[in-house]
Amino acid sequence: MNDRALSMLGLCARAGKLVTGEKAVVQAVRSGSCFVVLLDGGVAQNGEKAVSQACASHGVPLLRAEPGRLGEAIGRPGRMAAGVTDPRMAARIVELC
Repeated sequence: MNDRALSMLGLCARAGKLVTGEKAVVQAVRSGSCFVVLLDGGVAQNGEKAVSQACASHGVPLLRAEPGRLGEAIGRPGRMAAGVTDPRMAARIVELC
């Protein structure tokens, strides 16, 4: 994932169009309110499995960031999963990757 996509992710966080945390992201994917999901490279295997299965079963794109970059981009270090809840912002992030 490049710096422009991570910068756009930061904009989503500031706009309130982001869900963070593995459980919250899985719930948003299942409810249909999440349009793209990003995982940090350092995510635990169990968390990765839960998020990737939810994305696969609901047709939500799943992108991966380098370890530590996701939390840094959204201003919440340590976060391993984030989901974008705005369809246009999500499309732009996918386009930038």
